[in-house]
Amino acid sequence: MHPLPVTLLLLLSALAGAENVTDFAPQTNLGCPADPLIRVFTPQNQSLHPQEAAYISQRSAGPVLDSWRTWLGNGSAIGYNLTELEPHLPKIGIGLSGGGYRAAQYGAGVLQALDARNSTAVQIGTGGMLQVASYLSGLSGGSWLTGSLYFNDWPTIPDMVFGNGVNHSGWILDLALATPGGDDIFSSSNQHFFGSLLWSVEAKANKSIYTSLTDPWARMISFHFLNGTTRDNFFTNNSAHGAGQLWSNIPNLPAFQQHAAPFPLVVANSRPVGSNLTTALAPEPIVYEITPLEFGSWDPNLSAMMNMTYVGTNLVNGKPPNGTACITGFDQAGFMMGTSASLFNQILDTARNKISGFSSSDGKALLQMLSRLLQSFRTRADDVANWPNPFQSIKPDTFEDSNSGWLELIDGSSNLENVPLGTLFVKARGLDVIVGVDASADDPTNAWPNGTSPIFSQQRITSLLNTSHQGFPPIPSSSAEFLSTGVNQRPTFFGCNPTQTPPEYPLFIYLPNSPPATGDAPVTNTGTFKLSYTQKFTTLFLSQAFQSASSGFNINATGPDPGFGKCLQCAAIDRARLKFTPSPPRSPICSDCFDQYCYDPKNPPSAGDIVGRKYGHVDPDPQGLSRVEGFLGKSKVPLIISFLVLALLIAAGVTFL
Repeated sequence: MHPLPVTLLLLLSALAGAENVTDFAPQTNLGCPADPLIRVFTPQNQSLHPQEAAYISQRSAGPVLDSWRTWLGNGSAIGYNLTELEPHLPKIGIGLSGGGYRAAQYGAGVLQALDARNSTAVQIGTGGMLQVASYLSGLSGGSWLTGSLYFNDWPTIPDMVFGNGVNHSGWILDLALATPGGDDIFSSSNQHFFGSLLWSVEAKANKSIYTSLTDPWARMISFHFLNGTTRDNFFTNNSAHGAGQLWSNIPNLPAFQQHAAPFPLVVANSRPVGSNLTTALAPEPIVYEITPLEFGSWDPNLSAMMNMTYVGTNLVNGKPPNGTACITGFDQAGFMMGTSASLFNQILDTARNKISGFSSSDGKALLQMLSRLLQSFRTRADDVANWPNPFQSIKPDTFEDSNSGWLELIDGSSNLENVPLGTLFVKARGLDVIVGVDASADDPTNAWPNGTSPIFSQQRITSLLNTSHQGFPPIPSSSAEFLSTGVNQRPTFFGCNPTQTPPEYPLFIYLPNSPPATGDAPVTNTGTFKLSYTQKFTTLFLSQAFQSASSGFNINATGPDPGFGKCLQCAAIDRARLKFTPSPPRSPICSDCFDQYCYDPKNPPSAGDIVGRKYGHVDPDPQGLSRVEGFLGKSKVPLIISFLVLALLIAAGVTFL
């Protein structure tokens, strides 16, 4: 038995009376329902879960219809009669990209610009799109925003991010994600924080559920994005800090009950079991989605869904080993968001004894230390989210993990699709308009998007998912073409003029993180591993993200386009025309908008049309980190060190307990 530091002994003693953080542990050996836990289908006979279909139908007939009328009025401002279009109003989905705190904040600023509860957005004309959306998807940092919106019961963005002094305490981003007690990882505050994480993960492990680095990572995320944590209780266990908040409980939340919010989707990638891949995935591995009702994939090689309430239950051919072998509570909201952001396979390269960004010797030493510290705590992969495989023996001819008892889920952008578009292109959902909010940091110099994500989404849908997903509209074929056309620096509408009836693809509205149209110094192009933001920084960040989504652009001039709000309305409603036979013509106002914002592959725009932009990041608050880090840059050091310390606490705690 290894002796424990006195501070840790005191901490564990204090935690012993605080059972609430242990709600992170699933409930095991429960009775199983009589209804099937798995549904299997083919791309040709897709169907939504009945409750999802009912939610979309009821929301469309009530809140969405009312919101269209509020947003567009009678439609005359953009040249239409809304009453005539109402029988065929478009169905809209919004996808929020990954990218850590940067993506969460950029997505929040964009949603604020689309929110009818924001008076400035309403005046511009963009405020209202969020209310008419049927779906909201997120991955990695975008999933943190998605989860935060639902588990805080669909608040306004300012209330959610900054708190309102009543029922929302804010994201508290100035307390670093991995070391909220400051740079001294052995400070009392940090040790209390690590101890709380330990207690939660230990409770899960004691249920004979395999854990990994994703579990403490999930708990870290929960402190900031789930309701219940305040500055006063951050370093105590007077709160569960999100433990016990379940993804399958979203249908019980008031905003969901009132159909006030779009239906939420979260995306994760899968690493084929046994591959031990530490690089970007090829397109073929299964992409999974997590909804309040189901977990599974629409990919043709699987095409199966699992009842979300019982995720974590081992199934073979869709059945548990006995009638009392079911598990509930595995679907912790923090773990769902942590799974979508589980990027450790790209940091910890066990196959090569290397940690990217470090020297070879330092990397090997840290990796060896980490391996030794975790030996007493885990029994399988450290660098993924370990999920019991509910699809064992399902479609063994095509599903690559059919023979595995486990799924190894990883960051939703691991196949380079950093905007979760695939889940919105599913045929059964029948979306007419898809909005892609892209906060990727593709540019290694200035951390702006360069179109990599939509390019890979188009390639995957075209090559692998053509039977299960809608077609993808024409976009630039390479990152170089995204840059040369300038569509990575401005809102762009893709697929404006389909050639088939019904259209062969949805209209795709691309809202990339881009330098301010005003020519101001940019603050939103930060690194994925920037782990804390002061309130001043976040305030300016959200302001620029709001401007990015609401300003449009002017050809050969700086400043916002005063007509962009109407142009966004034109894009949102346009597919309604095409559902009539014959289709009424596009209005003159909307035709002018489409001339400016639509991408025409036969006559592409030029980056030269965009002038007066500044590209280099400027830290608006030097108290925070000012350097723009790359995805695997050296700024991961605090994260790795904090996990090493956490691993030490875990190893010591397991011996003690």
